[in-house]
Amino acid sequence: MKKLFLIIGAPGSGKTTDAEIIAGRKTETIVHYSTGDLLRAEVSSGSERGKRIDSFISRGMIVPIEIAIDTITSAIKAAPSDVILFDGYPRSFEQMNELDKFLQNDRSIELVSVIEVVVSEEVARDRVLGRSRGADDKVEVFNNRMKVYTDPLAEIQSFYESKNLLHKINGERSIDAIVDEMELFIESQI
Repeated sequence: MKKLFLIIGAPGSGKTTDAEIIAGRKTETIVHYSTGDLLRAEVSSGSERGKRIDSFISRGMIVPIEIAIDTITSAIKAAPSDVILFDGYPRSFEQMNELDKFLQNDRSIELVSVIEVVVSEEVARDRVLGRSRGADDKVEVFNNRMKVYTDPLAEIQSFYESKNLLHKINGERSIDAIVDEMELFIESQI
C-alpha cells in the first residue's frame, strides 16, 4: 500500500524545498511530487493541455479540478516508491473533496497525514518576491495566489483535523530545523 503525505502551505512557505530535501535523503523509500512542478512541466511541453494550464497559472488561478486530479492521481499511481510526499495540494475545498473520493475508491493508497508548513503572509511575500522564478512571482500574482490559498484554508484545516490527519509545522525557522522535524514526523508515521 502506498502511503501519501500531503504538504500544504502558503506560496513561499518552503513546502517544496522541504519535501525535496527529505526525498533526496531517502531516495530508496520516498518520492516527492510538487503539483506546481508537474503542471509547469506540462506547460513547458507546449501541449494543448499545457497551454490551457498556463492560462490559469499565469494569472495565479487554480487549474480546473479534472486536470489537477488527473495529474495528481497519475503521479501517485506511477510513483516508484511506497511513500509519497505531494506538495501544493489540495488548494480548494473542491480539490480536497475530489481527492477524498478518489482515496475512498482506491484502497491501494492511504492518506497518512496532511502536513501544513505555517508561515505569515509577510514572510511568504518576502520569499516569493525575492526568488524571481517566473511570471507567478509578481506582486499582483502573489496577492492573488495568497488569496486563493487562504480563502479555503479554514475549511481544509477543519476537514483534515476532523479526521485527525492535520499536522502543523512552524515554517519560519531554518530549513534544517523544519526539514528535520518534518522528516522525523514522516518516519514516525510509516
